[in-house]
Amino acid sequence: MEWYALIVLAVAAERVAELVVARRNAAWTLARAGVEHGRGHYPVMVALHTGLLACCLLEPVLAHRPFLPALGWSALALALLAQALRWWCITTLGPYWNTRVIVVPGARLVGTGPYRFLRHPNYVAVVVEVAALPLVHTAWLTAAVFTVANAVLLAVRIRCENTALAQAVPA
Repeated sequence: MEWYALIVLAVAAERVAELVVARRNAAWTLARAGVEHGRGHYPVMVALHTGLLACCLLEPVLAHRPFLPALGWSALALALLAQALRWWCITTLGPYWNTRVIVVPGARLVGTGPYRFLRHPNYVAVVVEVAALPLVHTAWLTAAVFTVANAVLLAVRIRCENTALAQAVPA
């Protein structure tokens, strides 16, 4: 369990790094007349991701979940691939990437990196990570509950992002 706690704490540290990048990028986009959309769902998103990390640590201890090597190592590989995809998205979008929905009117959509293949590749990373990270230590209840909650949140988030981009980006 100790090594799993270190993995979850590493993911938490990665989230802090994301927030540092997001804060810097928000200042950059807002300085270029960026407009924020969807402020209402942002606290829910923060709570969901914080709760996920907490439950990843709590469920294996409280429910006495064993480490199952075939499941655990496979889930860890998926979680690591999700992190790689997330940072590919972050580096591809550069200063336009953010944890908030902030768009600069008149900016063009990015069509390089993973955005050549998918419209929202970052959310693929999020979906995979939300399902996989708890399963590294057999926290199947956390994986199930947060996958459903994340699906509801992403329906709102993607609709918000698509609307914001449609309003701001030239056709």
